[in-house]
Amino acid sequence: MTTAAMTKTDLHEVLRNGRQGLATAASNREWLGPVRQRGAEQLDRLPMPHRKQEAWRYTSTAFLEQQAYAAVVDGPFRALQPSDIDDLLLDTATDRLVFVNGYFAPALSKAGSADNRVTLATLGGGLADLPDTLKQRLDTIAAESHVFAALNRALMSDGAMIRIAAGASVDRPIEILHVSVGRDEPGICHPRHLVLVDEGASARVIERYVAIGDAQYFNNAVVEIDCAAGSTLVHERLQEESPAAQHLADLHIRLGQGSHYRQVSASMGAAWSRTDVRLAFTGEGASAEFDGLILAGDRQLNDVHLDVRHDVPGCTSRENFKGILDGRGRVVFDGRILVARDAQLTDAQLSNHNLLLSRSAEVDTKPQLEIYADDVKCSHGTTVGELDHDMLFYLRSRGVPERQAKQMLCQGFANDVVSRFADASLQQRTEALLAKRLSQAA
Repeated sequence: MTTAAMTKTDLHEVLRNGRQGLATAASNREWLGPVRQRGAEQLDRLPMPHRKQEAWRYTSTAFLEQQAYAAVVDGPFRALQPSDIDDLLLDTATDRLVFVNGYFAPALSKAGSADNRVTLATLGGGLADLPDTLKQRLDTIAAESHVFAALNRALMSDGAMIRIAAGASVDRPIEILHVSVGRDEPGICHPRHLVLVDEGASARVIERYVAIGDAQYFNNAVVEIDCAAGSTLVHERLQEESPAAQHLADLHIRLGQGSHYRQVSASMGAAWSRTDVRLAFTGEGASAEFDGLILAGDRQLNDVHLDVRHDVPGCTSRENFKGILDGRGRVVFDGRILVARDAQLTDAQLSNHNLLLSRSAEVDTKPQLEIYADDVKCSHGTTVGELDHDMLFYLRSRGVPERQAKQMLCQGFANDVVSRFADASLQQRTEALLAKRLSQAA
């Protein structure tokens, strides 16, 4: 592909080349054929994103007019050595599944937990044969969404498959680490992950996206999560892609009766980043918590779409997202909570607060409540503002330099989210990244 606008025709070319590559790759699996075929059929039906679609109204896809992307189908990238990613690693994960340019890298991973109640596999078979129980559950949680999700379904080639057995309690986290390395031609990768937490089980999963260098690429990921009755999952996410990259993640979460899901996330990297989260309550008495930090530097777009569906009674959700923008950065936050007619005794709280460090920055925030039940407790709120001038004056009057004072106030604003990371090593890394970004912004 040459540098040109990426159209629907180009996506079909990506699909054609990708399918040819998968047909000869060792990661090809016959049982994936029907799933991939569904994706190809959806690709025909779904339009390219454009501003007239409500879901893409505030999210520019201008990068598609500047660069076309080739499907990455050449299999695992084997040139990296463990020492090459030392400075990217956390020191707390029990098991670490590393994917380089979308493919599992056994030499960089640390898999093989002694706990036999934890099943770890990869879609491409690079770790072990994929159990039938995981094969049957793949693509049963994700709903049809947009054309890039369909492309992921059609070209999925590798990803983490995790299952926590009923009643198991896994204290230390399992990490999914995506590492992107530059290629001669900008590529698009389609990692696909499945996390199953069985009845009464509890686990922690860390999902991270990092890059070596400032390469241009497109990560197009889909994550499916199913929490059975009485289970608990802590899901921590850190996106620190290359400053020239594009990042698109679709998260589909299903919560059974009395289950609890908690997500803490920080989205800091990529020139263009979008995260779509779709959560559905399928059993009574379940609860979900989201805390998210969204950073957008100069000429950076960072977008979060949240769709929470309360379809059954007695469930609780809390969403708290904070954005910090500088230069000509843009943040889009579209948060929707739907309370169905039969979902009585729902408790749903949604908030989005944004801090602008530049008059050129832009925030498009749209919190939404759709309530069809009458016995509920729901609220939403959003704010967009500058640094508190009184607090800034207070710090300056006590000898704190202006640059440092601004950074302190921003860190205090973000700490409400960052402090909620359960993993100490991940929290420290996020704090260091935040401090670096704020120092540049100040």
